[in-house]
Amino acid sequence: MLRFLTAGESHGKALVVIVEGLPAGLKLEISDLEQELARRRLGYGRGPRMRLEKDEITIVSGLRHGETLGSPIAVEIANTEWPKWEKEMSPAPGSSSSKLTSPRPGHADLSGMLKYGFDDARNVLERASARETAARVCAGTLAKKYLGYFGVQVISHVVALGSATFSDDQLARNLPEPSDLKAIDESEVRCFIPEVAVQMIDEIKAASKAGDSLGGACQMIAYGVPVGVGSYVHWDRRLDGLISQALMSIQAIKAVSIGAGIEVSSRPGSRAHDPIHLDQGSDPSQRRGDFTQDESERTGRAGRPDLKLVVGEPPNSERSGGFIRDSNLAGGIEGGMSTGDPICATAWMKPLATLNRPVLSTVDLATKTETVSFKERTDVTAVPAMGVVGESMMALTLANEMARKFGGDSIGESLRNFDSYLKSIRQ
Repeated sequence: MLRFLTAGESHGKALVVIVEGLPAGLKLEISDLEQELARRRLGYGRGPRMRLEKDEITIVSGLRHGETLGSPIAVEIANTEWPKWEKEMSPAPGSSSSKLTSPRPGHADLSGMLKYGFDDARNVLERASARETAARVCAGTLAKKYLGYFGVQVISHVVALGSATFSDDQLARNLPEPSDLKAIDESEVRCFIPEVAVQMIDEIKAASKAGDSLGGACQMIAYGVPVGVGSYVHWDRRLDGLISQALMSIQAIKAVSIGAGIEVSSRPGSRAHDPIHLDQGSDPSQRRGDFTQDESERTGRAGRPDLKLVVGEPPNSERSGGFIRDSNLAGGIEGGMSTGDPICATAWMKPLATLNRPVLSTVDLATKTETVSFKERTDVTAVPAMGVVGESMMALTLANEMARKFGGDSIGESLRNFDSYLKSIRQ
């Protein structure tokens, strides 16, 4: 099994992540981690802290001459601002000279202070901060490396920011694929449709002027996952549950859906599922995304909101046991197991709790008087970056389930098991 543990505080000396369970023989360079962490800092609406919180990475263990050893991998991400925070965040005996006693609504401050008996919100916010996701992205990079050996790729894109969002038709005709990731990252808001990106930027400008914050949604898509990953046997092995929990664990995420889970809940069953066919090989009329008008009408796909989850690429029949679907409303998961179709999950993020113009009422726990919440360095929105973190969490979940299914102490052994499985489902 693949598991990881993060440690560290937002303004502490460093963040640390330990990843255990990766096989020996994976090729990895520190530049791989640097590249993914740089993607996490992307996005219009990020504050000046993205220029200050640089990521200095040290691989402490588990790697030799560019290849994993099969032992735990430890990565340290140093805080380049540590000299400014060393006194305030010192582990040595002492006390704070500037306690934060007015908890912010929407943050972990109040519940954390009451739970642990703290009189200073900094004891809570330093660990609850989304800065911790830098460590997750490092772990996710390792998971992506592992998945890449099996031909699995995970991408993300922003589908809503404030009130700016994709229409069903726009998403139907513009579902991105792995080759589109560069274009997504080049967008200021990581939005794949330029006209929607302009609307999102306008939303951010307006919120910034008002000193407010914005939430939104990102869709994570995993391509190349073979049929049968996950399980229906136990409640805690269901792949959709595992992915949902992983995405919900990201700071400020308040909702997750798999496939067209929200839309199909209001439809009759005849229009809520993905019809199954045998792959007809080279017959283009049987390929997804290549339907004639008659076929589109027959399957009820014309003008339907579920079009937004239909993938235009031909099906990877090798990974779905030789079966194809008219659509992908299930988001690549049925009965807690992957179907061989792209796995699609959407995560919704609430607006950030720290505002540049604090107006939210709260209570000062020291004086028991009403006041407004305090301000820390913050962004207008972190939705574009959330997609990169979402990729990491989905990759870590899929890597764990792939490792569980295919095992192997070395990547060579894992791939032999994988190839044998693919051969068996094609028989």
